[in-house]
Amino acid sequence: MDSTIQEYLDALRGKRVAVIGIGVSNAPLIKMLLRADIPVTACDRNPREAFGGLIEELESLGAETRLGSGYLEGLDHDVIFRTPGLRPDVPQLQAARERGSLVTSEMEVFFQVCPCEIIGVTGSDGKTTTTTIIAELLKKAGYNVYVGGNIGKPLLAETPNMEPDDMVVLELSSFQLMTMDVSPDVAVVTNLAPNHLDVHKSMEEYIAAKENIFTHQCTEDRAVFNYDNEITRSFGGESRGRVTMFSRRQTLDRGVYVKNNAIWISGEDGSREVLPLSGILLPGEHNVENYMAAIGAVDGLVSDETIRAFARTFGGVEHRIELVRTLDGVRYYNDSIASSPSRTIAGLRSFKEKVILIAGGYDKHIPFDVLGPEIIEHVKLLILTGDTAGKICEAVEHSPGYDGANPPIQRFDDFTQAVLAAHTVAQSGDVVLMSPACASFDRFKNFMERGNAFKQIVREL
Repeated sequence: MDSTIQEYLDALRGKRVAVIGIGVSNAPLIKMLLRADIPVTACDRNPREAFGGLIEELESLGAETRLGSGYLEGLDHDVIFRTPGLRPDVPQLQAARERGSLVTSEMEVFFQVCPCEIIGVTGSDGKTTTTTIIAELLKKAGYNVYVGGNIGKPLLAETPNMEPDDMVVLELSSFQLMTMDVSPDVAVVTNLAPNHLDVHKSMEEYIAAKENIFTHQCTEDRAVFNYDNEITRSFGGESRGRVTMFSRRQTLDRGVYVKNNAIWISGEDGSREVLPLSGILLPGEHNVENYMAAIGAVDGLVSDETIRAFARTFGGVEHRIELVRTLDGVRYYNDSIASSPSRTIAGLRSFKEKVILIAGGYDKHIPFDVLGPEIIEHVKLLILTGDTAGKICEAVEHSPGYDGANPPIQRFDDFTQAVLAAHTVAQSGDVVLMSPACASFDRFKNFMERGNAFKQIVREL
């Protein structure tokens, strides 16, 4: 901790501050700054009517607002808070830096002023479930836990309430990590695969952003990496912290691994069985990996008995292979969080039977080659919708083993019609899985809205 939040706010007095993005993470920040008598210009590309009464509330507190297409013009403020969704190298921010502006973010400042230990989780898949498991395990162990980042609520305004013995668990995206020059006390990387290449200039830039979660650690910090993922395995040689690897496929001399149908951990004190796989309520091998990552993060903080008791009852996080309904013997699952091929592959492998898969969505310019063979192996009917329907169809048709009808493929422009088509053909014993392998922005505001739309359609069947 470099300073307290009050010391930070005191240092801002007399300076002009701009906050870019008036969304979930930055609205509390804007209010906190205004209540500390710090002048704020709140900027957002969306028009006034998109915010309900929020803009009027901020203006009543003293904010100046810049909305619409010119929201980035005239950034000459002393301090500029960047929203994670805005690249740090856009011309307007570059020009502001050259004029002497300090460009930062709500998350970067939180790391400066947080008074307690931080566990950070990133990766291409499994971030939210792993973050949630870690946070809930710590709560069960008696800690006062704050959850933030991509899930939970913005935490900067909460720091006055935090005590040194509390714990913070953060889910961190590549966009949040891009400009970070500090790392959490415990860094977890679940896996890495091509993702968000519509925003990142290259896979190399995406990996470099993720690496920031551990590159600024010291030797007393802990880093938890996936040994089975080639990229994250390589991080072990780059980390300055104490490295814990986890592997579902290899027995490790030091780390977390699967042996005799149970999760084990080994270290200086020897090896011990922590959690039988039969004691994990969540389906899927990827959730075994999520538990291994979490166990690596909380080892020494949470007892094995607490881990076992929790795993028996934890049913997962909304929109992540979420059982919506069983109707006429057909199970309908919402996996809207699956915005990448690797995430959908994990979902497909969670079921013993072949599924009716609903896929497709916004194009993030990532390849679907790896998805094609998995669909042939795990899908009895493929229903495609959204901007990427054609690309996914090509990936399947060009995969070895595709004979023109294995699986049959249907395409629908309308999302509702796609879900209704799955219902029409499904028979007792079938699984209908909505796992898009794509982001949602072609039709929906976010994956949550897409998942909720799916659930509403299914519940009305």
